[in-house]
Amino acid sequence: MSTAHAAKHDYYIGLMSGTSMDGVDGVVVDLAGDACKVIAHHSLPFSAALKAEMLALNTAGNNELHRASLAANQLIFLYSQVVAGLLYSAELESSDITAIGAHGQTVRHAPSGITSDGGGYTIQLNNPALLAERTGIDVVADFRSRDVAAGGQGAPLVPAFHKAVFGQSSSDAGQNIAVLNIGGIANVSLLHADGSVQGFDTGPGNVLMDAWTMAHTGMAYDAHGAWAASGSVSQPLLDVLLRDAYFSKPIPKSTGRDLFHWDWLQACLASSASFASLDPADVQATLTELTAQSIEQALSQYGPSYGYEFRALYVCGGGALNDYLMQRLRVAMTHIEIETTDALGIPVMQVEAAAFAWLAKQCVNRTPLDLQKITGARGSRVLGAVYPA
Repeated sequence: MSTAHAAKHDYYIGLMSGTSMDGVDGVVVDLAGDACKVIAHHSLPFSAALKAEMLALNTAGNNELHRASLAANQLIFLYSQVVAGLLYSAELESSDITAIGAHGQTVRHAPSGITSDGGGYTIQLNNPALLAERTGIDVVADFRSRDVAAGGQGAPLVPAFHKAVFGQSSSDAGQNIAVLNIGGIANVSLLHADGSVQGFDTGPGNVLMDAWTMAHTGMAYDAHGAWAASGSVSQPLLDVLLRDAYFSKPIPKSTGRDLFHWDWLQACLASSASFASLDPADVQATLTELTAQSIEQALSQYGPSYGYEFRALYVCGGGALNDYLMQRLRVAMTHIEIETTDALGIPVMQVEAAAFAWLAKQCVNRTPLDLQKITGARGSRVLGAVYPA
C-alpha cells in the first residue's frame, strides 16, 4: 500500500455511464466502516462515434453481437483511462483498491413480461474481464441481472445506497426525504423517517431533451436549460406526453430508452396536426416540463395519500445542473425544499458512480440487499459478479 494512506481505509472505485450516454464518471471512495467519502473524481466523454454506436445498439440492427462486443471493448478502454486518472489524482496504486464497481452501458432493459414464462432481461455492454486485465484490480459487474432473475425490475438499484448514505439525514430529523437522480431516465428514492425506503423510475429525465436539442441545435444538451427557458410550454402537447401508461403504472417499475426514445416523441408530436407549428424551443420547454411534472406526480402519488410528507428533495445527476429544470421542479413542488446532494456531502455528478462503488463492496462482502419494496424482487439477493484481477 502506498505510504500516503493508512491501512484503515477501504478504497473502491465506482464507474458509471448512464442513459444520457455522455461519458464516464468515476470516483474513488473510502468505504471504511460506515463512511462514504469520495476522495477523487474523474470523467471522460464518449467520442462521437462511440456514442452513436451505443445509441444504435438500443434498437435492432445488422450484426449486433459483433458490434456490441466491439463497443464494449471501446467502453472498457475509456473505463481504464478513467481508472488511471483516478489513481493519479488520489495518489494511490492499483493494489490499494479493493475492487472496481463497473456498471457498463445499458442498451436494453426489458425486465418483465417478455418471455413466455413472464421473465425478462437487462443488458449492459461491458467486458469486466478486460477491465480487470487492464487495471490489475478486481472488478464487480452485472449488478442488475440477479435482481431480474429474482423477479425484480433490476432498477433502480441506487435507493439502497441512498438509504445507507443519506438515510441518516431522514431518521435524525424524524422526517421523510427524497433523493432524485436525473440522468437520461429519472429515478427517485423515498427515504422514510422509520428507516424504510421505496424507489422507482419516474420516467424521462434528460433523454428526450437531449435528443431534441441535438436534432435542432447540434448540441449534445441544453446547457443550463437556456434554450428551454426561451420557449413556452405547450399544454396540449404536455397532456399528450403525460398520457403514456407508464406514468400511472404502479410500482415497482423501471424504464429506459426502450420506451422513451426519439420515435416515441415523434409519435406524440404526430398525434395532432397543430403540433407541427410549434417552435422547437417550445417543444424543448414542454419536454423539460414533462420531466418536472412526471417527477411531481410520482412524489404526489406516493406521498400524502400514503401518509408520507416529504420535507426535502435532494437532486443529483446531470439534470441537477439544468437551472431551468430545477426552477420548474421548485414551481411544481412549492411545499418541498429542493436542494442538490451537495448539501448532503456528495456533489451531483459523483453520486451514481459512488453508488456502484458501494454496491461493489456489498458484492465483495457477499452482503445481500433487500430490494423487495424497490424493484419487487422476491427477497434479499447478493448483486453482481466478481472478476478477479
